[in-house]
Amino acid sequence: MPKASIANGSTPDVSIIVPARNEEASLGACLESLTAQAGVTFEIIVVDDASSDRTPEIAQSFTGVRVLSLSPEPPPPNWTGKNNALVAGAKVARTQWLLFTDADTVHLPGSLARALDEAKKQQADLLSYSPAQTVVTFAERAVMPVVFAELAAQYPPHKVREENSRVVAANGQYILVRRAAYDAVGGHAAVATEILEDVALARLFRNAARRIHFRYGGDAVRARMYRNWPQLREGWTKNLALLFPQPGFLAFQSLLLWFAVWASLGIAISGALSHRFLMIAFAAFWLLVIRRLRAANFTTANNLFAMAAGPPIFVYLLWRSKRAHAIGQVEWKGRVYDVGARKTSAPAVAVKQVPSIENQRLRTGN
Repeated sequence: MPKASIANGSTPDVSIIVPARNEEASLGACLESLTAQAGVTFEIIVVDDASSDRTPEIAQSFTGVRVLSLSPEPPPPNWTGKNNALVAGAKVARTQWLLFTDADTVHLPGSLARALDEAKKQQADLLSYSPAQTVVTFAERAVMPVVFAELAAQYPPHKVREENSRVVAANGQYILVRRAAYDAVGGHAAVATEILEDVALARLFRNAARRIHFRYGGDAVRARMYRNWPQLREGWTKNLALLFPQPGFLAFQSLLLWFAVWASLGIAISGALSHRFLMIAFAAFWLLVIRRLRAANFTTANNLFAMAAGPPIFVYLLWRSKRAHAIGQVEWKGRVYDVGARKTSAPAVAVKQVPSIENQRLRTGN
């Protein structure tokens, strides 16, 4: 661990806040990459959100990492567990800049110093990176490029960066904020009931005329969001209907495109076999779809795989998400959230629902 990086006694440059609930599979790699950062002083605060696995033990094994343990009691009414953890972490942070990052991220060497420098050069109050996504299983490789291609079309980063744009986005896996601006808009306490807290937080910054800088951040951070099909299904069921304003239409469009892709390939192959070379031109339709998928920043081979197998899975997840939100409940990490009870914002005094910290144990209540 570089001695120059983690502040001892003096106020560091950045507070890194990592919410963690049952993250034993990924937290170690995340903290290894964070404690190795150089070129800037920082403190690391891991907020253990009532984990039932080895998450707290792993966090405590890293020298210099502060671990806050939330009570197993439910979060305040209608608050999400992640927002409750983020508010708790921000409450004890002592710097002018806060980095909120997920436990499933891995940070490239020197990325923290570069991100801080980029935020200052861009005069950004909120800087957010969309990490490079690591995919391993069949479901990940098939559906993740499709999802992120659609996200890139729905929330183009260059549009998000425009000060007067109505397109607002951020990726909760990596959000660096200026503390003064964060407190001024109410922080995560003001969006504590929101399932998509990252987009909601970015909207608060935009509405307050605070500058947002958002881009693909594969040069700084990578992440593996879901490690198996149940996690992927549950995660995107929670989010997709909120990320896309017309999930039903998008599902129909995606399925139609998938049929068109395979039909065009069939026509091209038939043309090649019958020497009707004009029909081979239908294969160019694949190039148009590949061009769309390239915005997701996956390899060409993975994009081809996703184009062949991903849309039907994406359509199923869209349908499942739309249905769950219509019913009014979504589930994530053992907790059920009533999405019908969500509010556009929580009162600024909501932060008072996280009492003071004693012996690094947090108790949350009404």
